[in-house]
Amino acid sequence: MSINLKNAANAVKLSSKKKRWKKDDTELSLLAMPTFIWYVLFCYLPMFGIIIAFKKYKIFPGKGFFQNLFLSEWAGFSNFEFFLKSNDLKILLRNTIGYNIAFIVLGTLLTTSLAIMISLLHNKIKSKIYQTMMFFPHFLSWVVVSYFVFAFLSMDKGLLNTVLKYFGKDPIQWYSEPKYWPFILIFMNLWKGTGYGMVVYLACITGIDSTLYEAAVIDGASIWQQVKHITIPGLKQVVIMMFILNIGKIFYSDFGLFYQITQQIPGSLFNVASTLDTYIFKALKSSTPIGMTSAISLVQSAACCLTILLANWIISKIDEDSAII
Repeated sequence: MSINLKNAANAVKLSSKKKRWKKDDTELSLLAMPTFIWYVLFCYLPMFGIIIAFKKYKIFPGKGFFQNLFLSEWAGFSNFEFFLKSNDLKILLRNTIGYNIAFIVLGTLLTTSLAIMISLLHNKIKSKIYQTMMFFPHFLSWVVVSYFVFAFLSMDKGLLNTVLKYFGKDPIQWYSEPKYWPFILIFMNLWKGTGYGMVVYLACITGIDSTLYEAAVIDGASIWQQVKHITIPGLKQVVIMMFILNIGKIFYSDFGLFYQITQQIPGSLFNVASTLDTYIFKALKSSTPIGMTSAISLVQSAACCLTILLANWIISKIDEDSAII
């Protein structure tokens, strides 16, 4: 009996060894290889540059980048102290986090609402036209969009000031009045990003089993009841997933939106338009040591990592099936 058990165990081991690698595994590995190489070259190897945040980086004559890096003195955490003790820290965090919260909340409500409304259209031609019109701004560069915005807000020949003059009102110096820009920036973000988010949710809606709607119609459910009890629950997991991914970028900002639309953030708009990304860019253009700007970027990345892990942990406690990890 023991001999038979040993033979069976050996047979299982041999069969498991034979099944460890198959032809399909080779094909899938070859397909994944370009993506793997891309991530190694552009995502993992550059992480070596983190060491700059802990160095007083200096350029020595006749030396290459790596030689300069290793010959530079260690700064410890002094580069981080420069940023954490900065007078602008509160403004940068307030703008970066505050705008992102507004973008996430309003963007989610608007995109899901539009996706549901378009899914209810019976005319497929009109549905495609509306999708195309709303999706088109996603492909426009912020540089191009900034010229259109300037055409509206220019002090001398801007469309809005021309309209104000026509009705006998005084023109507004839009790029010198900070009180208008929170609304302008939020509007521009929603205008450009709503179409893309709407397509994601619309694809999820089309994946919902149509028999559920047929059964609801037979039971006499209205359109609102179908949306409430079928469509919205069907969107739940995708909305949560997008929410977690967006939370992971809460310490980042759309550089083009804040820098290009405001015409490179003049001093009058610093308190309402400056974010961590624009601050880092301006610091790189100035005489600020690169170690200090690297420290800011490292803090930004670490904060985003902790934020997405925290959001995922909270979601897993509420609904384990909706968590990403």
